[in-house]
This record gives sequence, C-alpha cells and structure tokens, in this order.
Amino acid sequence: MQEALVEADRAEALAEVPIGAVVVQAGKIIGRGHNLRETGQDPTAHAEMIAIRQAAEQLGSWRLLDSTLYVTLEPCVMCMGGIILARIPFLVYGCRDPKAGAVGSIYNLAEDERFNHRVEVREGVLQPECSGQLTEFFRRLRQQKKDSKKT
Repeated sequence: MQEALVEADRAEALAEVPIGAVVVQAGKIIGRGHNLRETGQDPTAHAEMIAIRQAAEQLGSWRLLDSTLYVTLEPCVMCMGGIILARIPFLVYGCRDPKAGAVGSIYNLAEDERFNHRVEVREGVLQPECSGQLTEFFRRLRQQKKDSKKT
C-alpha cells in the first residue's frame, strides 16, 4: 500500500485527485498507476485501470491470476469491472468511497454471485494516510476556489 500512496503522490503532483494503485504478483510490482483523468481528459484513466493495463502488458496476458491489486481508494463500478474481468483474486484498498464505491459503499461487486469471478477484499489498510491525503487535497482545492472568487 505504501507504493500505491507513492502513486497517489504522483497524481497529486499533476493536480490530479491523489489516487494510486499497484498490482503485485509473487512479491513483485507488475503494474503501477495513478489518476490521469484531467491530464489526458480520459474518463477511464483511473489509477486501477492504468495499473491493470500495465500488469497485463508485463505478463503478456489479460488474466492477472495470483495477483493482488492495492489501491488507495475503494474502486468504482468501472474499476471493479476491470478487476473482475482481469481475474484479479485479491483487492486491498485504503479508504471507502461513499460517493462511488463499488466494494461495499454503494454496491458490492466483489461478492456478487452473478459474476463468474469473486474477489477477496481487505479494506482499511493505511486508511488514515489514504483518506488524509484525499481530505487534504479537496480542502486545498476548495480553498483555492474560494480564494479565486475573492480576486
């Protein structure tokens, strides 16, 4: 999760929402990603999707069996779809997303028996660090908007 936080820092340095993800297999990082939605004006450029694409390219296979995805924020519906389709068996995330989370906050796609793949989930890993980074980012963003209205 520390490496996912490093990726979140990279997103924040680009003025992106600080979310980071890494895919690990056999103790080695095989995919990294951080939010690039604003940079690329791409609604699918979520940290998880970028890390999954990189891992699939690294392995030469879309099946990311025996891997774990670490992400700082609970995945959304799109990202959970990618996780399920990539057959990632383990997901570890830092903090919940009450507005878009698809692993328990709004939906729980990880446990939906209608899918042909289940994802084992562990939540709350480094939760204070993950949620603190997001909280501080949005606090600064609100302050910047407030300050810009004054001028």
